[in-house]
Amino acid sequence: MILRLFDDTASLARAAAEHAAGAIQKAIAEGGCCRLVLATGNSQLGFLDALTKMEGIDWSRVEAFHLDEYVGLPITHPASFRKFLLERIIQKAGIVKYHLVPGDAADVTLAMREVCRQLRSAPIDLAFVGIGENGHIAFNDPPADFETEEPYIVVELDEACRRQQVGEGWFADFSEVPRRAVSMTVRQILKAKEIIAVVPDLRKAHAVKMCLEGDVRPTAPASILQTHANATIYLDRDSASLLSRALRKGVSGQPI
Repeated sequence: MILRLFDDTASLARAAAEHAAGAIQKAIAEGGCCRLVLATGNSQLGFLDALTKMEGIDWSRVEAFHLDEYVGLPITHPASFRKFLLERIIQKAGIVKYHLVPGDAADVTLAMREVCRQLRSAPIDLAFVGIGENGHIAFNDPPADFETEEPYIVVELDEACRRQQVGEGWFADFSEVPRRAVSMTVRQILKAKEIIAVVPDLRKAHAVKMCLEGDVRPTAPASILQTHANATIYLDRDSASLLSRALRKGVSGQPI
């Protein structure tokens, strides 16, 4: 795991986008396509905007999956992660091959089978992730399941996770936030050849410290990133503010 620290969110987003663009191009050059997992949420906005403006990416050779979706929420809802990805990257970049998690299907488990089949059909080259305020990765809230080999599972969202969604402005009231979601599992995320985690903002500082300085444990789900051989965590000064001095001593943009 490599940590990279930046002075502000904008420089973080640009650097992470440059890294991601290079990784996508490399996968296409070596294998003819890039199988990519996309993350959502406010922390990803600047990063995805910068990535879609990068030149030299053949998006027609990208096959996209995503991390999670609320159960029962229609794609037209402002908080739908399918809507987020369609508007923020899929349509902007021109990705033509993508697999969306059907969270509002009448039988979610049945509807997920085709997405799971596609996900398992070949290795994932690159995964984008974030870290939630409660330390979650995707919608794997603490204590996360570190053992299941299923690609996606239906999870119960904890209160901290649901309150984060209200705080970010996706829902007007806590009562509106769904209680369940479909989430890519921890072990499935770890199967990606490379992981890029974009984690800006002061509100993530406690989770960053909990997950990057403590032991790897289900109660700090994103701590599992410590075990991945090719994971890079992008932090700004705010999100890194509670890390020990030893971890924060690197110069801007360099591994710390």
